[in-house]
Amino acid sequence: MDVALVHWPAEAERLERLRARHEPRLVVVEEGPPPATEDWLEDWLRTPVDDDEIRVRLETLRARARRRPGEVALEDGVLRAGSQVVVLAPIQARLAAVLLECQDAVVSRDVLLRRGWPHEKPKDRNVLDVHLARLRRLIAPTGLQIHTVHRRGYLLRIGEAGITA
Repeated sequence: MDVALVHWPAEAERLERLRARHEPRLVVVEEGPPPATEDWLEDWLRTPVDDDEIRVRLETLRARARRRPGEVALEDGVLRAGSQVVVLAPIQARLAAVLLECQDAVVSRDVLLRRGWPHEKPKDRNVLDVHLARLRRLIAPTGLQIHTVHRRGYLLRIGEAGITA
């Protein structure tokens, strides 16, 4: 995971683009007050810059980007988790949406069937299992995990190490 080095205030527009893409960045403040942020993928330091301090802050931002659970979004069939992007087929996107809405809670097979196939329930019981197996494989690199909860349903969790970069 690369961390962008941004000179403030000269590269203010670039900083906004990096923020919009949720990319980690280290802001080097050359004059004036530092930019306000609560985003933990951003840190700042003032010039003159000490090499050891830059190295430590870059390592910290890289580690945060690899572990951060907060940035998971699904929009128009595109799942974004940390810096990972996964394009999902419509059924997988609908299933992922339900699981994300109920993150860390068990979602029953019935709810998944109703939301995955809103117009008609599939006749074959295994259809849900096949789509969830595909979804598991697709989202595995993001650190998201779908667990089977025996006789109850499925549970979406962020992996032990959080979202990977």
